[in-house]
Parts: sequence; structure tokens; C-alpha cells
Amino acid sequence: MIRKIFLWASLLFFLTSTFGYFQEIETLWKSSLIGAFCALAIGVGSIKLLSNYQYTFWILAAVAAGLIYPQTFLHVGSLDLRNKGLILGIIQLVMFGMGTQMSVRDFTGIRHSGRGVLVGLIGHFTIMPIMGFLIASTFHFEPEIAAGIILIGSCSSGLASNVMTYIAKGDLVLSVTVTAISTIAAPIMTPFLMKLFAGTLVEVKFFNMMMEIIKIVLIPLTAAMVHDVLKTGSAKTKKNIFITAFIALLWLLISFTVGKNMFSAPTGNATVLIEVFDFLCGAILVGCAYNWLYKRYQKIDALMPYFSMFGIIYFTLVTTAAGRDNLLEIGFLLFFASVLHNGAGYFFGYWLSRWSGLDKNRSRTIAFEVGLQNGGMASGLAGAMGKLATVGLASAVFSPWMNVSGSLLANFWRKRNEREERSEVAKTGDEVVVG
Repeated sequence: MIRKIFLWASLLFFLTSTFGYFQEIETLWKSSLIGAFCALAIGVGSIKLLSNYQYTFWILAAVAAGLIYPQTFLHVGSLDLRNKGLILGIIQLVMFGMGTQMSVRDFTGIRHSGRGVLVGLIGHFTIMPIMGFLIASTFHFEPEIAAGIILIGSCSSGLASNVMTYIAKGDLVLSVTVTAISTIAAPIMTPFLMKLFAGTLVEVKFFNMMMEIIKIVLIPLTAAMVHDVLKTGSAKTKKNIFITAFIALLWLLISFTVGKNMFSAPTGNATVLIEVFDFLCGAILVGCAYNWLYKRYQKIDALMPYFSMFGIIYFTLVTTAAGRDNLLEIGFLLFFASVLHNGAGYFFGYWLSRWSGLDKNRSRTIAFEVGLQNGGMASGLAGAMGKLATVGLASAVFSPWMNVSGSLLANFWRKRNEREERSEVAKTGDEVVVG
């Protein structure tokens, strides 16, 4: 009932915005338009056909807000919302939220789906960066925007691929395994592919980017896996985790007190490695603390994806605001590029799998794994590079479309699967009757 009220309210807001625009009342039409998108994001939940797209509508609301009031969403008082430390913290929250939906077992699925995993990884780390490079070169985007397209094509699979595979009734074990392994491979593969395809467009420091990906992806994933082990592991394993956590705590105390002066040099690979090790120790403690909280409120695991969604909306909002001028100039062309890039991932991912001998169900799974990238990781890396308004622009445009196209394709394949199953049952029944 409440959602329906918001749905009707969105229509009222749209009408008010239209009235304000033609009457040249700037404040009225701008605020009403943002209100309309926000109300619509809540209201579409009452429409069965669109209920799976609520998150996408929130992304659209963030884009609208960033375009209309760019300066409002770049600073809150003296706080710069593009601050690298803030961006790192939020992206780690996003990745941790996603990690809580995974388990250690997800990384062992390669034993049961070896060929499918291999095809998925090869397809993901060849098709998407190559297509990103070809599309960026064909449309002659500015170097940093072109690098952003290549960047999102070079990132690991997004967890959205697991959701789409589930909806399409694909091979969920294969999907989760490819996502997990591609995430582990990202610290090496993403900097390598960026150096190869985007090295002439932006400065790519392989080691620094590798360390950033470890902080952005693997550190929060480690925290989530610590929680999973404490939730499902044996008593001996849990004891070992607590001992490790105690050692991690001691290290951090030493690092931030006695070692503060020893490791304060602003440059050098050793300093970066010590910083990453500090993050790793922190991840172990966070995993333990989160597990303690989980034992007292078990519904928290179900709430974590919403924090991840909030983080992605934050990145979309800030990126749109920061890159507003670029987006207004090339927004449609960038959207067209996202459609081509995403569509190529589905198409070539599917047919590479069929050519490799995988059945239709697994090929559809690989299509999602290849076609759907980790937009949050791309945004986090762009923020770490200090180029959210340019390199980060592609992820802000590509991510919403990936959710829409993935949902459409998943529902299409689900219906086709159901028809094929009914046809197979009918055929089997006829054979029994004839026999």
C-alpha cells in the first residue's frame, strides 16, 4: 500500500517538475524531479514486472541528483566526498557486504567445474578488456574516459552475475566459483590488462594498482571469510582464528605506536606492503567483530547487501556530480558504448562456451560471468587514482545498464529454460506411451 502511494506521488512530482520547468521556476522543477525519481524508486516495488529494478531506479535517482545539483554532492561542509580515504572506506564496505554473501566453499568449486571455470576466466579476462579497448578507440573518447572503459572491462566479475544466474536457473555453483576465482586473480590481471591496453592513455603503476586492488577487494573479502569460518568452522579452526586475531591486534598496536616512526616514509614499496599488512590484520579483527555481532543479531547478513547497494549509489552520485560536464557532453555516446560492451560480453561469452563444448545451461552462466563486471571495484580504483570524474565515469554509466540488461536476459533465459523443460517432459511422456 505504501509503495503504491509513492508510485502515485512520483507522478505528482513529475507533473510539478514539468510545471516548474515551463514556468522557469528553477528550484521547483529541480527539487521535484529528484523527488519524482526517489518516489519512483520506492513505488516500482508495487509493480510486479518492475519490482526487480528498484535498485536500478535508485541509481537513476542518484544520476539525476548528481546532474542537477553537482556542487551539493561534492562537499558536505569541509568534507570532500571525493576524498581518497572516504572512497576507500566505502568501497571496502561495499566489497565486505558482497563478501558476506559468499563462503570459503565457493573457492573450491573449481574441482567440480574445472573446464567451465577455465572458459569463464579466459573469456572474462580477454573478451571484455579487448572489447573495451576497441570501443574506446572507435568512438575516440578522451584518454582518461577511454581508460575508464578499459578499466571496467579489466575488473573481475560482479556478484550481480550470481544473481542473474540464479534467476535464469543457470549453474549457480559454476557462477559463484568463476566470480570468486576472478576476484582472487584481479590484483594481477587488472593491472596487467590496464598496462597493456590503457598504458598509453593514463599512467598505470602496476605495483601500486595491485596493492590498491588488494585493499579494495581482497582485504574486505578476507574479513568476510573470517566471519564465514567462525560461523561454520570446527572448534580447532575457530581457536586458530582467535590466536591469529590476537597476534594481528598486537601487530597493529606496535605498528601504530612503536613502529609509527619506523615506517613513516611516504614512498617506497616496503611502506606500501606494511600498509597492506596493517589492513590485513585489521580485516581479521573486523571479521571477528562482525561474527560477534552476527551471533547476537543473525539478520545482519541479510542486511549487508543493502549497505553494498548504498555504497554503489554513493559512487554513482559523486561520480556523476564530479563528471557532470563530461557526462552532459558524451553521456549518450557513453551509454551506447556500455550497451555494446555489455552485449559483446553476453554474446561472445555464450558462444565461446558453446564452442568449448559446454551445454546451454553452463554457456548461459558463462555469458553472465563475462558480461557483468565489478563496477564498484572500477569506481574504487578510479577514486584511488584521483580521477573519479573521468576514469570513473564509465562505471557510473555501465553499472546501471548491466543491472537492467542482466535482469532482462536472465528472465528471458528462465522462460526459455522452462519451455525446454516442458518440451523435454512432453517428449519423454510420448516415448513412454509409444513404448
